[in-house]
Amino acid sequence: MYTQFFGLKQEPFSIAPDPRYLFMSERHREALAHLLYGVNGGGGFVLLSGEIGAGKTTVCRCFLEQVPRRCNVAYIFNPKLTVTELLKSVCDEFRIPYPHEGPGVPTVKDYIDPLNEFLLRTHSVGQNNLLIIDEAQNLSADVLEQLRLLTNLETSERKLLQIILIGQPELRTMLARPELEQLAQRVIARFHLEALSANETRQYIRHRLSVAGMSRAIPFDRQTMQRIHELSRGVPRRINLLCDRALLGAYSGGQSKVDMEVVEKAASEVFDNVPSPSARRSQRRRVALAGLGLTAAASLVGALAYTLGGPGPQTAPAAAASAVAGPGAAASAVAAKAPPAASAPVFITSAELDTRFQPLWRNEGDAWRELAAAWKLELPEGDPCLAAQSHELYCFRSSAGNLALIRQLDRPGIVTLHDAQSRPVYALLTGLTERGATLRIGEASQTVTLPSLAQMWRGDFATFWRVPPGYAGRVVETGPAADWLAAQLDALQGREGAAESSLKSQVSAFQLAQGLKADGLAGPTTFMLLNRAVGIAEPRLNAEK
Repeated sequence: MYTQFFGLKQEPFSIAPDPRYLFMSERHREALAHLLYGVNGGGGFVLLSGEIGAGKTTVCRCFLEQVPRRCNVAYIFNPKLTVTELLKSVCDEFRIPYPHEGPGVPTVKDYIDPLNEFLLRTHSVGQNNLLIIDEAQNLSADVLEQLRLLTNLETSERKLLQIILIGQPELRTMLARPELEQLAQRVIARFHLEALSANETRQYIRHRLSVAGMSRAIPFDRQTMQRIHELSRGVPRRINLLCDRALLGAYSGGQSKVDMEVVEKAASEVFDNVPSPSARRSQRRRVALAGLGLTAAASLVGALAYTLGGPGPQTAPAAAASAVAGPGAAASAVAAKAPPAASAPVFITSAELDTRFQPLWRNEGDAWRELAAAWKLELPEGDPCLAAQSHELYCFRSSAGNLALIRQLDRPGIVTLHDAQSRPVYALLTGLTERGATLRIGEASQTVTLPSLAQMWRGDFATFWRVPPGYAGRVVETGPAADWLAAQLDALQGREGAAESSLKSQVSAFQLAQGLKADGLAGPTTFMLLNRAVGIAEPRLNAEK
């Protein structure tokens, strides 16, 4: 409707996953690289996750355009199926006939046998087979287990079926369940597609308009694109919905430019929970007035507490905050005095460390010895890292740690917290979910919110990792550790014998698939992720909700 008005050849913000409009941000390039790596990975599972509307399906469509010619592809986009229904769908996608013999209804065997025969036959003529399952967070546990069993069919060189699972963040949580551990160990590459940054949102809008044929000045200025990013949270599908409605609104008003008023009105139409500008101004006034009330209430409660000889000003902020928050907050404040449930993350401050954990670990060696217990080791007094080396364990330390890396390494470790006086306190990080982190000091354990952790933690993280034979404490390029590394990468790829490419290129490909800097140099982080990929026994973080 508005295309000619803005000098466009087609609508630029359709929500259809058209690969022509794929904006290759750095995240999208990495996601596509993971899929391409996986299709040549020798079988097993590849995992691509992301928020709703982040562009997973569009990346997949772009990937399908680059699939090798001698690769048969089955695409399942509605996985809410039983085991029998899924196997039937896979056979249909691969065009495999499945005659039913004997009385009664078809069974799993009626589909498994012809599917296995198909995989063996196509492999014998040099063809690969790829199964892609979209919206995989809807798969049931028994269907996931059946998919794992499908990957058991293999030759001495590779598995005969490559499976790509594409889904929302819940998919990662599912695969972290103990009962799906065997499947998780077969994931050879995984990537989580994040939302776009503000700068990428601007580039995304310009890119879509350019592909749609716009040759004049774009109708969005920097300020409106910034607001679009805030309202859409950087999610491509939300950007498309908002920009499409904003262009329609500007066209309806005869405006060649999309201004802030048009963007706000468009957002209120396509997103249910966006307040109007007047509503936001009223909300700011209410907050300001509430702030004045908070100060007065705090003074009054403090005076009363002092007069009555009560707890004094310590209780005033909580009482005043309850008054501001509304009637329900008072009950919440009373309930907060009771010990929180172990599964509910709580917010604690640096000043509360000594009350939540008694006694505190001020000696890092105590934390290392406690961590060693998770590895079924008992370390003597002295240097714990030196003692651990006799058990083929090395210490890993990072002062620039982040939760994304810790989730990926998936192992308990030591985080250095800081109390109210900025003194270091050592705690074991034993669990990590989307909502909180479980910390343990001595016998005391507490699940805290992630914002709470961020206030006390500056990024220092340390843990153990199991070293390969002949490891000498430096980057591996040659020697026994390099031989072990090559053998594990070959096994992960389903190869038997030496690969044609160099070890450095193999390491680089693995690093790229794991989201690391692809420098081809094998250090501790690369080895830890490889240990996890090949299933070497090491303690894991608790990821239960």
